[in-house]
Amino acid sequence: MSGSLAASLGSDLVSIRRALHRMPEPGFQEFKTQQYILDIVGRLPTERVEVKTWRTGVLVRVKGRVGARCIGYRTDMDGLAIEEDTSYPFRSEHPGFMHACGHDVHMTIALGLLAECVASPVDDDVLIVFQPAEEGPGGAKPMLESEEFRVWKPDLMLALHIAPEYPVGTIATRPGTLFANTSELFIDLRGVGGHAAFPHRTNDTIVAAASLIMQLQTIVARNVNPLESAVVTLGVIQGGTRQNIIAEHARLEGTIRTLSEGSMPAVKARIEALLSGVEAGFGVTSTLDYGSNYYQVYNHETETASFMRWVREEMPDVRLIECDAAMTGEDFGYFLKEIPGFMFWLGVDTPYGLHHAKLEPSEDAIDVAVRVMSGYIRKIGTSERS
Repeated sequence: MSGSLAASLGSDLVSIRRALHRMPEPGFQEFKTQQYILDIVGRLPTERVEVKTWRTGVLVRVKGRVGARCIGYRTDMDGLAIEEDTSYPFRSEHPGFMHACGHDVHMTIALGLLAECVASPVDDDVLIVFQPAEEGPGGAKPMLESEEFRVWKPDLMLALHIAPEYPVGTIATRPGTLFANTSELFIDLRGVGGHAAFPHRTNDTIVAAASLIMQLQTIVARNVNPLESAVVTLGVIQGGTRQNIIAEHARLEGTIRTLSEGSMPAVKARIEALLSGVEAGFGVTSTLDYGSNYYQVYNHETETASFMRWVREEMPDVRLIECDAAMTGEDFGYFLKEIPGFMFWLGVDTPYGLHHAKLEPSEDAIDVAVRVMSGYIRKIGTSERS
C-alpha cells in the first residue's frame, strides 16, 4: 500500500477484507486482528487521529474541525468456531474458525469509513469502535463500561450488519426493535446410571431430558403473551455412553429469544419452574446456566427516521426497506441502551445464511456501505452548524 492511505484505501478495501477473512479469531483472542487493524491505522496521517486499545479491541478517534460532538461507529471483530467450506482461494488460515457472520466485511467497511473521515473531516469528532467478542462472551457491555471508551464516549452510535438475503445496493432497518433480547441456555441433569436391564435401580437422565424438552416447548405456546414473540430452541442434546447403559448425565444446550424486554425474565422463570418439576418427578438434580445474555437492539426513533429519510432523498442508487424485527441477537444493543443511534442490515446477496460454513458475501457491498455511512456522517456532522 503506497501513498496516502486516506487517498488510496478505497481501491484496497477488497484486499483488506480478504486478509481479515484469513485470520478469524474467537472472542477476546483477536490478537492478530487487532495488530492488523493497528498497522492499517498507523499508516493514516496522524494530525487528527488518536488511538486507544481496550483488551483486543481498538478505538480510533478522528478529531473534527470543531469537536463539540462525537459520532460513533461500531464494528465487531471476532470469528466463529466453524470449519470453512467456501470456494474462496483466501480461506481461513485458522483451522476450525471462520468469519461466518461477516465481521471481516464489517471491519473493512469501518476502515474505509475511517479513511474517508480522515481525508474529509467534518465538524464533529468521529469515533470508530472495533469491538471484540460479539459472538461471545459479549464485548459490548464491558467495553461500554471501560475507562477507555468513557473518555471518548460518543453522542450518537451507528452500526450495520450484513444481510445475506438482500441484494447488493439494499439496506434495511426500522425504528424501534430491530433485534431480539437473547440468552444462551445450558442445562445439566444428573441422576443414577446403571445397566439397562435394571432400570428400577436408576434415575434415568435421558428420560428426564426427553420430558423436559417437551415441556420447554410449551412455554412460548402457553406462557408468553400471544401478541408478543419469543423463541425457546434446543440445538444440542448430549447423554449416555452405550446403548445398554442408562445415562447418569444428560446435557441440553439452546437459546432463548424475546422481542420484549419483559418477556425474557418471564420465560426464564418458567424454565426454572419446569426444571424443578423434572427434578422432583424423575429423582435427578440439575444445574442451569444462561451463558451470554444480549440486550435487544432498539433503534432510536428520531435518529433512525432521520437516517431513513436521508437515504431516500440523497442515495437514489440505494434501495431502502423498512423491515420487520428479527430474532437475531447482537450485543450492539448495549450501546443503544445508553447512547442514541441505530443499526441497519446491509444486503450482500448470498444464498447461504449467517453462521453458515459456505457464506460468501458480495464484496461489492463494501463500497455501498462506505458511501452510505461517510455521506451520512458528513451530513449530520456539519449541516447543523454550517
